[in-house]
Amino acid sequence: MATFQSMRYAARVLRRGGVIAYPTEGVFGLGCLPDEAGAVARILAMKKRDPAMGLVLIVSSPEQLAGLADLPLNQLPLESTSEKPVTWIVPATDAVPRWIRGSHPGIAVRLTTHPVARALCEAAGSALVSTSANVSGRPPATSPFVLRRQFGALVDYVVPGRCGPAKGASEIRDLATGKVLRPA
Repeated sequence: MATFQSMRYAARVLRRGGVIAYPTEGVFGLGCLPDEAGAVARILAMKKRDPAMGLVLIVSSPEQLAGLADLPLNQLPLESTSEKPVTWIVPATDAVPRWIRGSHPGIAVRLTTHPVARALCEAAGSALVSTSANVSGRPPATSPFVLRRQFGALVDYVVPGRCGPAKGASEIRDLATGKVLRPA
């Protein structure tokens, strides 16, 4: 299980522009700090993911979206549960880098309910990029063993812990329309 020391180490790796893997509500995620263009590029290359798709940001509190979400923080409907995590597409400010938004005007954000992912956001003092740990088209990793088989030394640090009870990646909903863009 993740410890205080593992969180401190993960935060150091992130601040140095590194890429980490960590458990989330349903799958392992690959992450970095959102302003680290080189780390984001590494993640996209590892996953063989089209940069136009954009990336999800996770936060431990709405305050970590200050300056990124173009809505008052108290108007962000970030309801989510461990069993059914929900990622919301919300309006983005001009401060959100293109490598996070992709070809979209908004950003995808989730108030994570997973204790390890929350602790990572708190240790880093930041929102984190969170994309499923898999090569595009393959199933996401749900264990450190599968994660290491897919990515090996490409990940700078694997945070100890287990995925939560969700049965896969989060649902994605558009805040403006309420439309489900990706079912859980």
